[in-house]
Amino acid sequence: MTASTVKGNSIIRMIKYSYSSILLVFSIVLIIGNMFHDQTRLAHQSHPAVALLIMLFAIVWLTMVEGGQGALVGLGPVDTDLYKDSHPMTFRCTNIIYKGDNLDRYLLGRQFMVILIVFVVELCGATHAYGDDDVELWGMPGWLIGIFLVSGVSMILFTCMVGQLNSEIISCHYMLDYLNNWFALITVWVAMAIEFSGILHICYIVQRSVGYMAGQPIVSKEPPKTLFQNIFFYGRCVMSLALLCLSFAVTFVAIFEKKTTVWESVPPAASVVIFFVLMGCIGILEGSQIAYFAVVKMQKSEQGQDGSMGYFAKKSAQILFKNNNHNLAAFLLGRQLCLVSCMFFIARITAVKIEDGEPNIFGVPNWMQSIFSTGLLGAVIVAVVASVSWRLLASAFPIVFFKNPLAFVFLRFCLLLEMTGILHGAWVIAFIIKKVTGVQRDEVYIGTADERAAKFKG
Repeated sequence: MTASTVKGNSIIRMIKYSYSSILLVFSIVLIIGNMFHDQTRLAHQSHPAVALLIMLFAIVWLTMVEGGQGALVGLGPVDTDLYKDSHPMTFRCTNIIYKGDNLDRYLLGRQFMVILIVFVVELCGATHAYGDDDVELWGMPGWLIGIFLVSGVSMILFTCMVGQLNSEIISCHYMLDYLNNWFALITVWVAMAIEFSGILHICYIVQRSVGYMAGQPIVSKEPPKTLFQNIFFYGRCVMSLALLCLSFAVTFVAIFEKKTTVWESVPPAASVVIFFVLMGCIGILEGSQIAYFAVVKMQKSEQGQDGSMGYFAKKSAQILFKNNNHNLAAFLLGRQLCLVSCMFFIARITAVKIEDGEPNIFGVPNWMQSIFSTGLLGAVIVAVVASVSWRLLASAFPIVFFKNPLAFVFLRFCLLLEMTGILHGAWVIAFIIKKVTGVQRDEVYIGTADERAAKFKG
């Protein structure tokens, strides 16, 4: 590569960093301004300062939930004794997660945490008005307000870059330092508590069913359950299944009765097809992320770079893990933009909307219809069918996802989205955080996977 090419690439990157950062700052200003004009739901119901503080707390917690997942999954192949003394809090986190089946439990609770936190962020920062004429801010033109506030673009950019992507970028290379704090440990405890509640326990049935159909039954790392433990476990599965069935019933009735916010030109049957296709896309994106983190610390032969696992595993490894895993972080940026876009369309399809004078779904009381209209039932469907189930499957069969041709197609597509640079502000945030905190790459403490293997053999 010539010096002029390197210089040209640097200029292009700086342009992407600059315009994305400007968009992010502009979005944050709009969101805060919207709050203090009482044009967000929580600010209108309480006080703008309350909404701002809750949103900031939620977005900071979201960074730990997102980044902590990658670090905890990625450290799986590493002997915990290597960092027991240098990173005691990281050791405490991994000591919990790697005990028995706790990794699956953590992934389940963690994903529901993401849904809850994003819901809170949206509640605090998203505008409560739906038309351009109803939203006014500093005399700005209606088309600009419509693009950034009414459509939710500002919230998407803010949530993606500040709450999710910068932490995922850091956790790719600085797993040990990222988890070495009380905040990470508390997050692990909360995720485990949410899983214990059983809200999404039906995902375990999905995981086991697919495992049996694939001829690879899920093998627990724990002793067989007692009778009481089985009753408690399957009782929560039944409760979770009932909630999922209710969510599907309400959503489908709303779709076929045209009581959702989907565009009027889209017929109900097409809405259902699009709904399931988009959930499949989300599932592949969710499973691929877990699979890539699961193999990142493996040796090159285990990653399939020698072609032993087929063409797509070889090409995926060569693309993802070159240049010190730079493309892994780039994939996370493009993946998040793709994921949020899918979520946007699903929200339009599933959000229940009852016009004045129309009967409620199933004739339920108004207070229950209000719950249906929040979109939470659609979120439950997406969490179970499109997110958590796929993550649990990828955790159990990471290599299957890694060598899947569909995952490879999405890998290339996500890298293409990342090239647009619209979310490059996350790299700027990650760079600033790394400089301020002084974190170091994992290899500084424990060496590379090949170095650890050579030391073990020696």
